[in-house]
Amino acid sequence: MKRHVQLAALLACVMVTGCSTPGPIGTEPSIQVANLSELPPPDGATLSQIRTLDKITVTVLGFPDLSRELVVGQSGQFQFPLIGTVNAAGRSPNEISNDISDRLRGRYVVDPQVIIDVVEQPGRLFTVGGEVNSPGRFDAVGPTTLLEAVASAGGTSDTAELTEVLVFRAVADEKYIGVYDLKAIQRGNYSDPLIYAGDIVQVGDSPALRRIQLIASVAPLVTTPLILLERALR
Repeated sequence: MKRHVQLAALLACVMVTGCSTPGPIGTEPSIQVANLSELPPPDGATLSQIRTLDKITVTVLGFPDLSRELVVGQSGQFQFPLIGTVNAAGRSPNEISNDISDRLRGRYVVDPQVIIDVVEQPGRLFTVGGEVNSPGRFDAVGPTTLLEAVASAGGTSDTAELTEVLVFRAVADEKYIGVYDLKAIQRGNYSDPLIYAGDIVQVGDSPALRRIQLIASVAPLVTTPLILLERALR
């Protein structure tokens, strides 16, 4: 009953906008409208956090002999000239650069400027499918937005329906579906959402889209995304 009340409230909101009458949304019994303005980030998601086996570059400006590319070891550490062991796993690039700067300062370099860049993060992938030119799985290295994720898949096809873009995300024991209008994002009608490792992006017509019977006349997508929640039926 609660699910039907939530859907009714959404339809009422759409009618107030004066836009076209919406079609069915989330008609599968396991799907309901979530009272959220954006998709929640996945558990422990810190896009800038370094992990074991990540490949990074450490640049000490003005000191090319100290600059190098390296891989964070299984222990979460790496060795750096002059200062020895550096703890990396679970820390941001900025935290690591400050650590190295502090330990080089004075004794080795008067005023060290250290920059950390993430080159590769194995196992951190997102998937883009549907009406794109080069569907597949892509590295989630650094912050990636929905528009950037679609661009990494070669952009949308000529037949893509830009008002029908889904982002599937698992958070703890819940599965969320964000419904987006790429045209609205490109026009600045609402912000370009972040895409995380593990996300699945579906553009245009696809089995995933047909499964929730989404249509392009969903008025709220012009100014805000629609967030659905999929729960296992008990």
